[in-house]
Amino acid sequence: MQWLLDSNRVLISAVTAAVTAQLLKFLIYVVSRHEPRYDRLVGAGGMPSSHSAMVVALVSSIGYQYGWRSGEFAISAVFGLIVLYDAIHVRRVVGLQSRYLNLVSRSEYVADIDRDFPEFVGHTPWEVAAGTIWGLIISKLFY
Repeated sequence: MQWLLDSNRVLISAVTAAVTAQLLKFLIYVVSRHEPRYDRLVGAGGMPSSHSAMVVALVSSIGYQYGWRSGEFAISAVFGLIVLYDAIHVRRVVGLQSRYLNLVSRSEYVADIDRDFPEFVGHTPWEVAAGTIWGLIISKLFY
């Protein structure tokens, strides 16, 4: 197992953060709603943000490995900020628009649409914050 960690600790940290955040997302949904929803294992949106966990684990792992003043850290930090912004602002708006479109499509004035638009797309600031904290915890475990 050590050879795997030594091969690319940065990548393994980021993937571990994403996978475990998805598992947490599923468990939190089951506990809060008292029913399993298996698309929470792979779907976007929800608590915590696995995108945030993954990108923060990636950025902080790069900081630990290459230094906080390195070019690698700077590049990954800019990339990470774009992902976090996108999760809160752009994808959240898409999810809210999907919710509205689903309500409109069920009205009597709109022709039947055979499926709903996905509403779990973006994140609230709290979901992104939780993913950020989770990514920091996971990356610290690897360093």
